Amino acid sequence: MRDSLKVKKERAILVSATLGKPEYNALEELACLAETAGAIIVDQYPQKIRKINASTYIGKGKAEQLEERVKRFEADLIIFDNDLSPGQIRELERITGSKVIDRSELILDIFASRAKTKQAMLQVELAQLEYTYPRLTRMWSHLDTVTGASGGTAAGAVGGIGTRGTGEKQLEIDRRLVGKRISELKRELAIIDKRRVREIDARKGQFKVCLVGYTNAGKSTLLNSLTNADVFVEDRLFATLDTRTRRWVPVKAVEMLVSDTVGFVKNLPHQLVASFKATLEEAINADLLLHVIDVSNPDVMIQIESVKNVLEEIDCHKKPMLEVFNKVDAVKNTSDLEMLQTIYPDAICISAKTGFGLDKFSEVVVSRYKGNVILVRVTYTHTNGKVTNYLRSQGKIIDTQYDENMVVTEVKLGKNQLPELYHLHPDKVDIIED
Repeated sequence: MRDSLKVKKERAILVSATLGKPEYNALEELACLAETAGAIIVDQYPQKIRKINASTYIGKGKAEQLEERVKRFEADLIIFDNDLSPGQIRELERITGSKVIDRSELILDIFASRAKTKQAMLQVELAQLEYTYPRLTRMWSHLDTVTGASGGTAAGAVGGIGTRGTGEKQLEIDRRLVGKRISELKRELAIIDKRRVREIDARKGQFKVCLVGYTNAGKSTLLNSLTNADVFVEDRLFATLDTRTRRWVPVKAVEMLVSDTVGFVKNLPHQLVASFKATLEEAINADLLLHVIDVSNPDVMIQIESVKNVLEEIDCHKKPMLEVFNKVDAVKNTSDLEMLQTIYPDAICISAKTGFGLDKFSEVVVSRYKGNVILVRVTYTHTNGKVTNYLRSQGKIIDTQYDENMVVTEVKLGKNQLPELYHLHPDKVDIIED
């Protein structure tokens, strides 16, 4: 019975069906996902197909071959790297005699096991229910759905009054319960969202940096290296689900907020993207996105594209972004790194684990924080010590003149620093040279 979305210590066969030539490492990431979920991988079955079969995805012949492998390896779980329809899952389970799940269901299970905070738990539960809802009909296929005294007549076929069987009743009950729970979760998450909006609004006037990237790219390690945040770090997929924000002082008198976000993955289920939109609010409201890229991974270009797709889905792909090439100490083929540097000439090479390149990284982020240097004339009163301190610490003073009540200072500042200067209420700010 498909009444569970859990992956336990099950013996799993991994399947990948591609319309073109199967890639040599087509199942590498799925294997990592399956092991993260707790499955024991006993076989891998990459397949090339001419077209997608409506009933089994891979075709009846390949499904029967899969049945033989299930018996040979004593497997009790089949994991597809493709997204399957409820009907395809049902037919494959009938042929193979084994439980079948797809990539989306596997990722949802991993998120469920990783969620620790109330917000993450609610988000994962909502994503699971939205994934499950259209599949409820298939889950209850072991019961009658439309039966009655009318038999094969038109009235019986449509299940007239008093003719519906137990399956249809159970399906209606399940749909009502699931629909009610989805509404409750959305209400609870809306309350949390409002609180997060208030928290973000309270940070106005502060420069916000957000770490984004593929799962296991090293975002949490980088956050720890920059801020001594002591965030949980482990070499596994989706080790971090909750956003963490820490204060970072890269150079004297420059302070900014750095946020870590949930890692992305190829073909991330849209239910998860929608449910975790509140968690990704930090990226939406950031002044600068730091795209952390694991350059030691052979599929680095696919990972970069996957991150860009998710950023586009949450509508923050046009934000200022700096590519950060992490794990350069683990790169085996330097020519691949050189190619990436040609594509992204402004990218910074670092190793968050060893600390290599972090000084250069900090300089570049500070320059992005300040923006293009401009010459401004600031007029303010003698008593406004905050402006005096700000100009001395943040800019390069060219000239200062005093009279009885006012101070006029010409200073070179970053263009992005002007809003912070205005916040200190000087009497007048004139841009002399842009």
